Amino acid sequence: MRTAVAEKKHQPQGTPFNFAQGKLRKHRVRLGRRFLRAFEFAAEKHAGQTRKASGIPYIAHLMGVASLVLEFGGDEDLSIAALLHDVVEDCGGAPMLKEVRRRFGSRVAKIVDGCTDSDTDPKPPWLERKESYIRHLQSADAETRLVSAADKLNNVRSILSDYREVGELIWARFSGGREGTLWYYRALLEEFLRSKSNRLIRELELAVLELEATASRARPRSASSRKAFARRVRR
Repeated sequence: MRTAVAEKKHQPQGTPFNFAQGKLRKHRVRLGRRFLRAFEFAAEKHAGQTRKASGIPYIAHLMGVASLVLEFGGDEDLSIAALLHDVVEDCGGAPMLKEVRRRFGSRVAKIVDGCTDSDTDPKPPWLERKESYIRHLQSADAETRLVSAADKLNNVRSILSDYREVGELIWARFSGGREGTLWYYRALLEEFLRSKSNRLIRELELAVLELEATASRARPRSASSRKAFARRVRR
């Protein structure tokens, strides 16, 4: 029996349709040895890392993002970039980007670079990094925006799931705290909504709205606090 992951033959580097429109895929995506090598590479580089305040291996997040990228129209290169989207930021900085380019090609490296908010150690202050990343997204190409949006959707869904378990204690996990985290995902959503809407962005919007509503129910004045934080950021 053939495995679900097929040996890669010749496959065009571009996607077979405009995935940015969120259309359903017309044909099967074939994931070959490059995808397997990328998974092994990501698992090795992120070994020992876990999701915030949990024992969940970090590779679970990377697998989740890759799954969303494939679900919403990405091809093999984009799914590889999804697996590697945090490897520069968390596992070696600029030299790691060169290794990604050498191993997986310039297209993958371009997307990984576009999903990275810092390649230095120590990282710049949290708010500075997040503001800079949102500005960067304004000129990012559709492929980078797709992988980035999938990353953010996976993050928001994870926050919602954990919020149901621990409630308001969850905000202690984040450098931006409660208001900063809520501001960041609202700002990201507004940036993604500047492009033509698609299925992925609609899912992200639903998740962010649910997160905001859940937080507001716990602290009814949180909406005004979030707006005050946003006003301070814009100054």
